Amino acid sequence: MAKQAKQDNAHLITPTQLTGAEIVWATLVGEGVTTVFGYPGGAILPAYDALRKFPIHHVLVRHEQGSAHMADGFARVSGKVGVAIATSGPGATNLVTGIATAMLDSIPIVCITGNVPSKVLGTDAFQEVDITGITLPVTKHNFLVSRAEDIAPTLRQAFQIAQSGRPGPVLVDITKDAQQATALFDFEAARPKPYRPHPMLGFNDAELTRAAELIRESKRPVILAGHGVMESGAMEQIRSLAERAEIPVGLTLLGLGAFPASHPLNLGMMGMHGESWVNDAIQNADLLIACGMRFDDRVTGTLSSYAINAKKIHIEIDPAEVNKNVKVDMALIGDLRQVLEELLPRVSGRDGSAWLKQINQSKGESAVRDIKNLPDSGHLYAAHVMHDLWRLTGGNAIVATDVGQHQMWEAQYFHHEKPRTLVTSGGLGTMGFALPAAIGAKFGCPDKEVWVIVGDGGFQMTASELSTIVQEKIKINIAVINNGYLGMVRQWQEFFYESNYEATPLVSPDFVKLAEAHGIPGLAIRTRAELEAAVKTARETDGPFLLNFLVEKEDSVYPMIPAGKALHEMILRPKRKNPLVETADDE
Repeated sequence: MAKQAKQDNAHLITPTQLTGAEIVWATLVGEGVTTVFGYPGGAILPAYDALRKFPIHHVLVRHEQGSAHMADGFARVSGKVGVAIATSGPGATNLVTGIATAMLDSIPIVCITGNVPSKVLGTDAFQEVDITGITLPVTKHNFLVSRAEDIAPTLRQAFQIAQSGRPGPVLVDITKDAQQATALFDFEAARPKPYRPHPMLGFNDAELTRAAELIRESKRPVILAGHGVMESGAMEQIRSLAERAEIPVGLTLLGLGAFPASHPLNLGMMGMHGESWVNDAIQNADLLIACGMRFDDRVTGTLSSYAINAKKIHIEIDPAEVNKNVKVDMALIGDLRQVLEELLPRVSGRDGSAWLKQINQSKGESAVRDIKNLPDSGHLYAAHVMHDLWRLTGGNAIVATDVGQHQMWEAQYFHHEKPRTLVTSGGLGTMGFALPAAIGAKFGCPDKEVWVIVGDGGFQMTASELSTIVQEKIKINIAVINNGYLGMVRQWQEFFYESNYEATPLVSPDFVKLAEAHGIPGLAIRTRAELEAAVKTARETDGPFLLNFLVEKEDSVYPMIPAGKALHEMILRPKRKNPLVETADDE
């Protein structure tokens, strides 16, 4: 067996003459890639012709945007680089939304595109497009390769760039003649130069000592934990800092799971639809310790009134994010885990009990989210679905969400204990993301239970990927939160546009029949009494399953910070007759 493996990988050990197309796959094998997501076409056909010679599984998507989202979902749950592949022209441009999604959320993916032969570049040849020019603003870096001998070094550098520093997407565009030509493939010789950290990275003893002093002197500190906690692998260090100094932790949307939801120091999600007590704690804090987060506008509200009495420590690997939105008192620029490992020995214990008591008292009746069985008035609310999915899965599932109201309800009611269990588009807010991202997540963690939570609007954008699920014979459960509207847009229209529901009522197909047309069984659920049995059926079915939850149509996500308002100027849930919301007016 070992001898056979050595023979199979001989092209990686001994320099070999290969075509450029073969070099593509040989390099990916050398980088540890076992799965790619793509769609063939003329300009990338030489690579597809060579694929059969290499131990890489190709997932045929139904739209190239799906391949980028699958690579993204794969990377988010596995921590590895996801790979998408497409042809030139529309194949390449269809990747752009997925690339931009990965860029704004700092996800390491490598997208490989074919292009027309180099001799006709710039002539507007059939399906020619300047994809490197188009993607320049939404990639960490991109390359145009026109020689076979440059393919391996370029791909290896692409992987290095995607993973190093602040992760992000890299595009490699390879002309058709480069794929068809031959060159000497030497994997080791193609190794990129050692990664050179940004020259601004670094922190000294005096800065660490001062940061520790700020923590020790603070009376009302809050840790703000973002996506960078997981990208850095700093979960244990964040927990040690919180416990040692008795500091509560607020999380960004993409930070959920970086700090256990059940931990007594976990406050929950901050920001536009975050918990009211988290936002109030931030506004009343005297010290914010921002860890791997970028002070996005959805987190801060209006900047002029954001935590004006708090000193701010920003620990961040990307110098461009420091002082970009929020001016800070101290910046520790570097890898979060490394910074915290240097900082922790300097942080002594402090008594935070008075501050924690003040925060807990501010929760009031909003702690309804912690009640195991939400009140049931006979109506089916999205909050029921989220809470019960969390309860019935034990919180152990990977959840991929789309964007909108259901995304916020998931963040509020599905309590993530572990990192890399929430896959969601934060920065770009990409509708249509959930279904393909979940497919990628399933390949990234094949032994994990995977759920798609998607609205009836976003689901229709990429529903064609249901056939990808069937063709790949993978187990994914899909929960459609069907309220008959583009829900979050409708909510804004209700609050700020005098309930003028222009272009938000949504006519949808029968999603159960749509799933069945793809070969996936499904059920429609109209009451909470039906919910548990339906979820059990979905989980016990060997293959994929779709649940169409027909929820209350005009429910809204609370709290909500209106655009241009401060964190403390939240719209809270009004009292209504519905017992689900009667007790939540302090939310």
